[in-house]
Amino acid sequence: MMGRVSTVQSIDRAFAVLRSLTAGPAGVTDIADRVQLPKSTVSRLLSTLEELGAVEQLSAGGEYRIGWAMLELAAAARPGRSLVSVARPHLAELNRRTGEAAGISIPDGTEMLYLDQLTPDSELQVRDWTGHRIPMHAVPSGHVVLANDDDLVARLTRGALASFTDHTITDADVLRERLALVRNEGYAWGFEEFAPGMNSVGAAIRNDAGKVIAALHVYGPASRFPGERSANEIGALVRATADKIRID
Repeated sequence: MMGRVSTVQSIDRAFAVLRSLTAGPAGVTDIADRVQLPKSTVSRLLSTLEELGAVEQLSAGGEYRIGWAMLELAAAARPGRSLVSVARPHLAELNRRTGEAAGISIPDGTEMLYLDQLTPDSELQVRDWTGHRIPMHAVPSGHVVLANDDDLVARLTRGALASFTDHTITDADVLRERLALVRNEGYAWGFEEFAPGMNSVGAAIRNDAGKVIAALHVYGPASRFPGERSANEIGALVRATADKIRID
């Protein structure tokens, strides 16, 4: 009986650790604080979960995030193929062609949940946003979703729009003007609107019925992205790549 109780407790603690990572990547100390367990216990759980692919460490001694195994299980719980698996080759291609980080996200209420990211080696690294939720009005990935959902725009603009930088769109009318431009061009650019020193471009991923179900984005330091390259050409590239990602 004691063995069964111990096993159930271990499973319960492992799930607590996994749930804590839905708030975003974290180190052992932060996770231990979130789940109120000793660091030594959390470290052992993370080691086992990493072996199973349920979590992955971003760098040696660094933060942990939800791993591929959990993303695959989540995808299996709903019809269709795994968005992460299908999108990965396209993220790698965008890495190669732009030299910048590429990722995918899905709408979650009035926020975007970032599912995956590939970051090429570079002297100037950017943050990995996998596992984070960001308000739609502040990022291009959210703009491409909002541009195709008037009801969601109405819901979002009933309240105040939070400001993250001096460039964040916080006026509902200005946001609607931006969304009209996004509908016309098929992609959205954000210039230091969510994080200082970071620019991003996004395009919508649609299912076979034409409904927007996710967003593809590329981002990098404002000092080099887009740099001397044409913002329109990069936007068109991201849009064309998003069009290649098909989910049932």
